[in-house]
Amino acid sequence: MGRAYQNRKDSMAKTSDMKAKVYSRYGREIYVCAKTGGPDPSANLTLRGLIDRAKKDQVPGHVIDKALEKAKGGAGEDYSPARYEGYGPGGCMALIECLTDNPNRTFGDVRNAFTKAKCKIGTQGTVSHMFDHVAIFMFAHDDEEAVLEALLEAEVDVTDIENENGILTVFAPHTAYAKARQALVEAVSGIDFQVDEVQFIPQSTTTISADDQLLFDKFMAMLNDLDDVQNVYHNVALD
Repeated sequence: MGRAYQNRKDSMAKTSDMKAKVYSRYGREIYVCAKTGGPDPSANLTLRGLIDRAKKDQVPGHVIDKALEKAKGGAGEDYSPARYEGYGPGGCMALIECLTDNPNRTFGDVRNAFTKAKCKIGTQGTVSHMFDHVAIFMFAHDDEEAVLEALLEAEVDVTDIENENGILTVFAPHTAYAKARQALVEAVSGIDFQVDEVQFIPQSTTTISADDQLLFDKFMAMLNDLDDVQNVYHNVALD
């Protein structure tokens, strides 16, 4: 890919870390993941990675436990994933990932954010083809060749691997997330992931004018205020 995640993470612009309702959104995502793939983190590697990430983001243990217990009970809300996309201020591209129990409400809320930002929501595929949907793992390690060999032995089709001052960043297809994570855990003793998730990375970034930047900030704020929005990705190059 020719890009270091650490250096360009702002341009990748995943905004979950800035969300005021990060606890509830982690809780919802853990609940859905546990209900779908099982509540045992040792058997559900996606759930294990999600819980680890929540802990690093300082989500309280009781929030995590409550979501897991709720999933074990089998009752509760029936959330489903939804993804919306379109062109934002200054012609930038935006992808919005949601978990919703009312798709009509969520679509209306997201569309309203586009409208108030003087933009228009698109149909599926409008901009998503301009983003790479990848699993990203970043961790301290000094043997790039050994890591690559372990991944290849696990039949993971590695998209890219970068080494910057002893920090490895591995990119793999999003569909290979669990297999890649397990291979890395087995290959690197005591591995401590700095990044461990699936993201949309823009294939190119764009700059926008100062006026468009004000509208873009408003657009992001409106999306981040929506309870159903989990993640927002865009291709604006941030300062």
